[in-house]
Amino acid sequence: MTRYIRNTIIPQIGEAGQDKIRAARVLVCGAGGLGSTVIANLSAIGVGTIGIVDNDVLELSNLNRQYIHKFENLGKVKVDSAKEWINAFNPEVNVNTYPVRLDHENYKGIVEDYDFIIDCFDSFKSKFLLNDIATATCKTLIHGGVTEFGGQAMTIFPGKTACLRCILPDADENLNVLKGVVSPAVTTIASIESMEALKLILGIGEPLANKLLCYNGLDMTFKKLNTERNGKCPLCKNI
Repeated sequence: MTRYIRNTIIPQIGEAGQDKIRAARVLVCGAGGLGSTVIANLSAIGVGTIGIVDNDVLELSNLNRQYIHKFENLGKVKVDSAKEWINAFNPEVNVNTYPVRLDHENYKGIVEDYDFIIDCFDSFKSKFLLNDIATATCKTLIHGGVTEFGGQAMTIFPGKTACLRCILPDADENLNVLKGVVSPAVTTIASIESMEALKLILGIGEPLANKLLCYNGLDMTFKKLNTERNGKCPLCKNI
């Protein structure tokens, strides 16, 4: 327990809480910018099993924000690069890699083994897909998104809180516009996602349920917007 002494001396964690962290199984969808910080944070606190889904290979343009990946790993599948980093940093963590493009056909064999899902994907289409998968499997989903100097995060409990389609009913999920993003904004949102994960594992604090936390790095403000389930949502209205 020496590695985690700065965890266990916190009254809300203790050795019993650290045991919960060690027993946790978390699926991280995306090993890019958000995923890098989430993976680093989960590995640091001692999450026992981390699953990583990503079918991309590492490119030079990724390295402005995807800091767990090494320059010499350019061209390597990101999940393998991420696993290499975790194994070097904390070999106690069990890592499962899924170098696939997640879809409605293959998700069942992946998500069912995990306690909850963390959204670290970088496209609307992939984020709405995760929202659909979480609803279909009743898996808690920690959502995060970032662009340029800011981003947002929320935690979705299917059937209990607003889902992504509830709050963005008119969004074009096929929209694919390349936008810039800076590492400090990415790590801020990813750290919030990581804290949400820790709270869920330990059963403490108040998750971002029915609340969308919005961050603006340029004026360094956070706004917490109240959300609610949409009774007309085609996805979750009957849950």
